[in-house]
Amino acid sequence: MSKTGLTHWGVPVRLSDLSASRPHKFKLDPTAEHMQSVADTLGLDGLRKLRFSGTLTPIGKSDWQLTGEIGATVTQPCVATLHPVVTRLDEPVVRSYLSHLTEMEGDETAEGDSEIEMPEDDTREALPAELSLTDVAIEALALALPAYPRAEGAQLARTQFTESGKDALTDDDVKPFAGLKALRDKLEKDD
Repeated sequence: MSKTGLTHWGVPVRLSDLSASRPHKFKLDPTAEHMQSVADTLGLDGLRKLRFSGTLTPIGKSDWQLTGEIGATVTQPCVATLHPVVTRLDEPVVRSYLSHLTEMEGDETAEGDSEIEMPEDDTREALPAELSLTDVAIEALALALPAYPRAEGAQLARTQFTESGKDALTDDDVKPFAGLKALRDKLEKDD
């Protein structure tokens, strides 16, 4: 097999074409167009310096272990101010592609809804005919993104909503023992 699948963004790798007697290094450096596409897919304001590198190591006769690192500089809007927040990410990526696993199939319930049980080890996957290192990189990047990026010094404002002429409900009002405390205080006064 040519090394194209192990070095070019978007080119899948046929694991059966790789030699099972040695590890195979890979390094993906996407173009600016590819990075813009990934930024659009993930809802990012910006994406720079994206790289995904690592090793595909054979395990036994047909299984494979992927170990690598995803690195990127991302720009997301602050959850409080919407100002741009730039974050540098460098995260390890580990996946096992195992021939004895099958794709998850949902069990039909009485209502016709499909239920899928999540596996305990989410790094183990069924062995694909073709492995998209690009898809692995995008998934790893999505998992590494800060869920609530916040600009330095940004604070979430406290907002209270209520009907006109009424007091707004506060955090203290909804505490489970606030009513019991008021009752205890009243009983102590009566004594």
